[in-house]
Amino acid sequence: MKHGPFDVVIVGSGPAGYVAAIRAGQLGLKTAIVERDGKYGGTCLWRGCIPTKALLHDAYLYEQVKDAKRYGIEVENVRLNWDGVRKHKDLVVRKLGLGVEGLLKKNKVQLFTGTGVVKRPGLVGVGADEIEAKNIVLATGSEPKWFPGMEPDGKGIITSTEALDLAAVPKSLAVIGAGAVGIEFASIYRSFGAEVSVIEMMPQIVPLEDEEVAREVEKVLAKRGMKFYTGAKVETIKPGYEILIAHDGKSETVRAEKVLVAVGRKPNTDKIGIENTKVKVDRGFVKVNGFMETDEPGVYAIGDIVPTPMLAHVGSAEGILAVEKMAGKPVHPIRYDRVPAVTYCDPQVASVGLTEKQARAKGHAVKCGRFPFAGIGKASIEGENEGFVKIVGETKYGEILGVHILHAHAGEMISEAVAVLNGELTAEDLAHAIHPHPTLSEAVAEATHAFFGQAIHI
Repeated sequence: MKHGPFDVVIVGSGPAGYVAAIRAGQLGLKTAIVERDGKYGGTCLWRGCIPTKALLHDAYLYEQVKDAKRYGIEVENVRLNWDGVRKHKDLVVRKLGLGVEGLLKKNKVQLFTGTGVVKRPGLVGVGADEIEAKNIVLATGSEPKWFPGMEPDGKGIITSTEALDLAAVPKSLAVIGAGAVGIEFASIYRSFGAEVSVIEMMPQIVPLEDEEVAREVEKVLAKRGMKFYTGAKVETIKPGYEILIAHDGKSETVRAEKVLVAVGRKPNTDKIGIENTKVKVDRGFVKVNGFMETDEPGVYAIGDIVPTPMLAHVGSAEGILAVEKMAGKPVHPIRYDRVPAVTYCDPQVASVGLTEKQARAKGHAVKCGRFPFAGIGKASIEGENEGFVKIVGETKYGEILGVHILHAHAGEMISEAVAVLNGELTAEDLAHAIHPHPTLSEAVAEATHAFFGQAIHI
């Protein structure tokens, strides 16, 4: 059965696809969206960002309640109800899923369930249905990847998908990969009582973050009982599970009840009909220009299938850019060097812009300002003094090149830094911005004062 013609059909309803559909509806475009699972919101909502952060919140709360005595609150017989934690996660996910579907319908987006395949430019097949559209937006997302010898076995070797719904907290967990996904799950299960080992091939955990921040977060997490193997290569995983690693010039064995493989994600670009178009692919990723246009006129690609940061907020921004471009609105390419990133372990790591090492590699004369949360009154009130704010700037004009925060609530603090970088503000500009007292954000102001050697509370 034929449907349409539409102004745009979007294949995939993750944070890239559904946001693109809503903006298209707002712009008056006749819009259709195709979702394979029939549940709108994609991996981020159903198997990624949202359920993971629900577990992280519960883990954080569990740690706080166990330690409530330091705040003068007596709580007896604190125990974990794992089934209750899982129910809370599922409730949040279902509620938000219904919300996304409601928003699509509110904006007059026509919903199709099934696997969308591009039959030719301007035509998408969904089972026995065909959808005609002037424009096609590919937003099919990504899935966990693994290397040979790490294949999930349905028992003890798992990916992030299975880690979200374990029937019980394992006694021990080995995490292969110390990026955001690996470190977040390591933090979750350590809080809930598992013995956790983290194996990372790169020289530092959270490899994309500033080296100084990475060293400090590893130190803090090690105090919580996690064991780290950086610069380590997995050689074999034996039944049992025994992981043989090459580390510090020797072989070591890490044993665990469960093994989480968190070495990255791969784009879902197979079997979606790309071969029926002029769209070009490089190592599975769709090649696009600054406006998310592919080599096939009228075909756009957004989100995890393009070679940009695999972050939900990036996909959403790309979706808005693509539909505004096709609607003839004035648009500008995304500045990916100003995209914030957050790793929601406890404490959290948040950053935007260049690390100190990257800034030096680009030839900047670099100057940094640092301030520890130990000197912030609000952090002392909340009993969360670990971490610091680091401002990376250049010496001539004091332009801020990057901001890096390590703290329990770093993710809520980084947006100020995004605005600073977008406005190309200097350290002097930020130093003159008065921050309210007592707040955690005072650490940002103090780090900026430290940039000039004038920090007050240290």
